[in-house]
Amino acid sequence: MSKPVFNSIDAVLAAVGQTLGTSEWLTVAQDRVNLFADATDDHQWIHVDVEKATAGPFGAPIAHGYLSLSLASRFLPEIVDVRMKMGVNYGLDKVRFPMPVKVGSRIRGKGELIAAEKTKDGGVQAVIRVTVEIDGEAKPACIADTISRYYF
Repeated sequence: MSKPVFNSIDAVLAAVGQTLGTSEWLTVAQDRVNLFADATDDHQWIHVDVEKATAGPFGAPIAHGYLSLSLASRFLPEIVDVRMKMGVNYGLDKVRFPMPVKVGSRIRGKGELIAAEKTKDGGVQAVIRVTVEIDGEAKPACIADTISRYYF
């Protein structure tokens, strides 16, 4: 399945309510978790102490919830091709972390365009719900309504 292409405001507006597709699978490695811990100064043992985390409540180290959320920026270009002059992350609504991501798990993003409207400055504001799925799990790692402004 090819990903949708947004090359105009009208194309974005016409796609409201549509599922946009999914990204490729990404394996969450301990190195990525450690780098995120260093970048955010969040070195809680459930993320970075492999031995202690393996004996802990999840049976393995887990990725930070905010790491799962931050990967939306990686997944979105794989989900939809926005052919714009400029894009701006405007914010997020309704972020949830229903399931932890164990290190070694595969995750991917699934996108749905849930709302869009023209902006006063000549762009379009799009709300794409990104669901970060975990391979083999019924519950997702993260569900976030991302808000972006696109200028064509």
